[in-house]
Amino acid sequence: MLFASEGAKVVVADLDESGGSKTAESIREMGSTAIFAKTDVRNASDVQRLIEFTVANFGRLDCAFNNAGVVGRVTSTTDCSEENWDRIIDTNLKGVWLCVKYEIPQMLKQGRGAIVNVSSVSGLVGLKGFPAESVSRHGIVGLTKVAALEYADRNIRINAVCPGVIRTAVLERFTSENPQAEAQLVALEPMRKIGTPEEVAEAVVWLCSDAASFVTGHSMVVDGGLVAQ
Repeated sequence: MLFASEGAKVVVADLDESGGSKTAESIREMGSTAIFAKTDVRNASDVQRLIEFTVANFGRLDCAFNNAGVVGRVTSTTDCSEENWDRIIDTNLKGVWLCVKYEIPQMLKQGRGAIVNVSSVSGLVGLKGFPAESVSRHGIVGLTKVAALEYADRNIRINAVCPGVIRTAVLERFTSENPQAEAQLVALEPMRKIGTPEEVAEAVVWLCSDAASFVTGHSMVVDGGLVAQ
């Protein structure tokens, strides 16, 4: 919605057809342009169709925000099931790689582009109880650096954002099951508050903008000072 408010034509891609369609509709209600494409980022053909769909409708792909992800179950490294591991790695890490893999060729045709991948503070530090999540987020940071170096001289910038504790639907489900959880999370944050999706969005849109024209291969922390402790 922030991209749209800045004048972008938006393609919303999600496995959740209802939620994705509602997001696109909300953007149109703002007076902006948005369409929805049902996409499973774990599937190469889905991602390839997404890029083709975008170009067919709007002629180009200037910016891409790769933010699909799952958290999975809280479990130790030894107790993590193979099913849990595969689901998280396939969505968070393979999904981002597939998006980058098919976004870059289109941007090369255009002669420019900007990509932002979502990692997490768990991609910068260890997070007990989330082995697959931490591995996937660390992998996104590494992928972002490698891809950024490979295309730095081709006018394509690739960065990542690493959010801390953000008030998302996932967080709301977690705190609703544990009334003390929100207070504990707030206590972890030096700024003593939980971040908002809008605050992350501001960083993403800036990284995609010409204001960040000399920024690539960077993992921007948006975490209220969490990893600075």
